[in-house]
Amino acid sequence: MHKVDAVVIGAGVVGLAVARALSRAGHEVLILDGERQFGSWTSTRNSGVIHAGIYYAPGSLKAELCVEGRERLYRFCAAHKIPHQRLGKLIFAQNATQSAALDAILRTAQAADVRDLVRLSSAEAERLEPALNCTDALLSPSTGIIDQHEFMLALLADAEAHNATLVCNSRIGKITRQAGNWGLHLDDAAEPALHARLVVNAAGLAAQSLARATEGLAADRIPPLHLARGVYFTYAGKTPFRHLIYPVPEPGGLGTHLTLDLSGQARFGPDVEWINNIDYSVDPARHAKFVSAARRIWPELDPARLQPGYAGIRPKLSGPGEPAADFRIDGESTHGLSCLVNLFGIESPGLTAALAIAERVARLLE
Repeated sequence: MHKVDAVVIGAGVVGLAVARALSRAGHEVLILDGERQFGSWTSTRNSGVIHAGIYYAPGSLKAELCVEGRERLYRFCAAHKIPHQRLGKLIFAQNATQSAALDAILRTAQAADVRDLVRLSSAEAERLEPALNCTDALLSPSTGIIDQHEFMLALLADAEAHNATLVCNSRIGKITRQAGNWGLHLDDAAEPALHARLVVNAAGLAAQSLARATEGLAADRIPPLHLARGVYFTYAGKTPFRHLIYPVPEPGGLGTHLTLDLSGQARFGPDVEWINNIDYSVDPARHAKFVSAARRIWPELDPARLQPGYAGIRPKLSGPGEPAADFRIDGESTHGLSCLVNLFGIESPGLTAALAIAERVARLLE
């Protein structure tokens, strides 16, 4: 029977960051993922934005870890030469009601220790982005973009340099208690394939199902999972924008916004669609809806250049009409089981917060 000190289940950006933190703390770490390669789910299906920490409730894990993680991430990118840009973003209003919402966003951000937002008049916003039609806006200088794949490669390389190993095509079907250690069973195997002293469930969309298959974990310690699909449409050709452009947020997400990749290519999205099963399909029939949303940002958009892109799924802990739920980082004090951490609801800003989340997990397992 193979034994290892620590196992991280899930090789998305958060799982890789956790593995790096544990390996750098001196643990032998095995990273297990059920797919053929790391980052196949949520980590490669987002907008690649480094968030400033603007929208999250003061005192929440999302607020705290986003602000902390953002600065860690920018330093990590600089040290490891990961492609990124601190572009900044504009959150814009189109009427008096939305202007009041900007005021509320500003107050929330300041309470969460985001101190660099700048209130802009219509004229000031148009000087930055002449193609944007708005009554007023907020400028977030700390927002940026990153190459997610290169970030994950750097996390994995650093983890591997400190005694971590990634094993893909390894789907864990059950976790049992085995003489003071955790037994990890592949698929539906009756006997564990290996034993580990420490286990981190960083399985993202599969975190709840893995938790339900963990021996001794009470059902009331497992939050419900709500799937919110977000679709992106990409724009073929140049756009006149130099910043990321966001509307006032909508229930379930930040509204259909314009982001740029590191080559300057624009995409619009994601929207919010509540679904029952994991499904990454993009329906071309949604083109008209995306044209309408995109033209609120850029009235001169050519609809023929807007085309279906890709979809991601947010692993939400709150459903339609419910208050936004926080991250869950559940250690022994939450569920009563030693040497186990479950990560639930790590949606946006999980990419930005990954390094801070990893440090929090490592401290829980000390």
